[in-house]
Amino acid sequence: MTLEPENADRQRGELADALRRLRRAAGMTGAGLAARAGMSQAKISKIENNRIRPSHLDVERILTALGVPLEGGDGVRLLELARVTNSDYQGFRTALQRGLGELQRDLAAIEGAAATIRYFLPCMITGLLQTPEYARQSLAHPLVNRGAEWHTALARRLERQQALYQPGRRFVFVLTEAALRWPLCPPTVMALQMDRLASLSELAGVDIRIVPAHPPVPSGPLNGFTLYDDRLVTVEVFTGELALRDPKDIAYSEEIFDFYHDRSLAHEDARLFLGRLAQEYRERAKTDIP
Repeated sequence: MTLEPENADRQRGELADALRRLRRAAGMTGAGLAARAGMSQAKISKIENNRIRPSHLDVERILTALGVPLEGGDGVRLLELARVTNSDYQGFRTALQRGLGELQRDLAAIEGAAATIRYFLPCMITGLLQTPEYARQSLAHPLVNRGAEWHTALARRLERQQALYQPGRRFVFVLTEAALRWPLCPPTVMALQMDRLASLSELAGVDIRIVPAHPPVPSGPLNGFTLYDDRLVTVEVFTGELALRDPKDIAYSEEIFDFYHDRSLAHEDARLFLGRLAQEYRERAKTDIP
């Protein structure tokens, strides 16, 4: 099965049709299935008519209520289809066609719908925390924009940062030391970026944590990701972005996040670390040859 966007509607329709056929083959009404599965009849109807996207757990409960074994045949196939249909992939080429500015608008909408957002950042500093200079470099690089107009995207990325100051919101950022040391910008700019992180960490709704290189963590990070409440996790790769909604995928992502979160520096320890790193960048700037 593929996660390409053009197949998403077809796969969701296939799942809806298969569940409806299984219910009818079992001689069960929608109301009867709803009672057995512990779900509302309205929800069963919406799932079978492809009006809502069932979670992996929803499909598991329906199959169990219908007496369909989960370990083989239709059970395995439909559970896998449920996992796939709860995963969306947007390729980078598609995003560029819409424009980097529109991508920033989409991110703002997703962020605005979440009360708590958790970021695991092993490689780079994310947009909400970037200084204008760091953001400009990350957006203007040829590997990112491929000729796209990035000025609008930069303005919207900086606008998104206002969310950090909104009451009732919570943002938790876990960055590795490697992410802070990646020399995306000249040392003077990197020093200001460290100062920016330390300043933002003082905000009531912002928790910035750092996983230091020493002592070593007994598991290397494979990729970064973002958790939006307990309903969505997004994973960004070079070729695009994957959005996962399956509860099991979200739970495992939370487990990974907690693993690194529990091994990170927090609060004043994190600010002291950022202060030392900022000073290190400033010392380096003095010796750099223009």
